[in-house]
Amino acid sequence: MEVGILFKIGAVGILVSVLCQVLKHSGREEQAFLASLAGLVLVLFWILPYISALFEDIKQLFTI
Repeated sequence: MEVGILFKIGAVGILVSVLCQVLKHSGREEQAFLASLAGLVLVLFWILPYISALFEDIKQLFTI
């Protein structure tokens, strides 16, 4: 796994948390929820190839 992906995930986490706090204090809880959901989906799309590779490695390990 690349180290850069960890920094990207951390940056998205920080930005989403700041954005959510700003939106919650301004009374926009629905937009805060959608922003956190969008951040989660973005990170999941980034790590989906790594999860797929992990399952393929586990599959090869047990089929040998």
